[in-house]
Amino acid sequence: MTVRRLNVAHPLIAAAMLVASTLLAIAQQPPTPTRVRGTIEKIEGDVLSVKSRSGENVKLHMTGDMRVVGIVKMSLADIKLGSFIGTTTVPGADGRQNALEVHVFPEDMRGTGEGSRPYDLRPNSTMTNATVAEQVAGNDGQNLLIKYKDGEKKVVVGPDTPVVTYVPASRAELKAGDNIIAFVKQLPDGSFETNRISVGRDGLMPPM
Repeated sequence: MTVRRLNVAHPLIAAAMLVASTLLAIAQQPPTPTRVRGTIEKIEGDVLSVKSRSGENVKLHMTGDMRVVGIVKMSLADIKLGSFIGTTTVPGADGRQNALEVHVFPEDMRGTGEGSRPYDLRPNSTMTNATVAEQVAGNDGQNLLIKYKDGEKKVVVGPDTPVVTYVPASRAELKAGDNIIAFVKQLPDGSFETNRISVGRDGLMPPM
């Protein structure tokens, strides 16, 4: 009886080890990027050649319905009560959420991506799109209470925190040297396509 149990156990152990090794291999694979941040090096037809901020060369196929928006600078004073903003934050040593950047949405983009979710700009960063409900001036900038449909967050926006907004742009305006954030999808053949690009104006590097 003991021998039979051991014989049955052997294939079960082997199967468990196979599953574990497969899961480990999957976990070790780099995540498929959903954004490419970098500088356009070349445009050939529908293909953008981009040098990413991390130094990689990436080719992006532009879809026929690709949307392009421009990114321009604003000031901290342009953030008002009732503004609908997006902000990338990281937790500070004091437990507060410190803004790495703030982008103020135009009225026609109000409600875009409302909510709070993990983000890939920095380790432990979060993206929150919400409405400014309270503003308090502090020695270290502005303390904002921002509210979204499922909650709220207190955010510290320092005097040197980049503040930007969106302006109309078109695909025809893209050129070599532009700094962009491209939202990408990996195709079955391993290549990438993009249907949305944010491009910095006047040499601006989009901070989000």
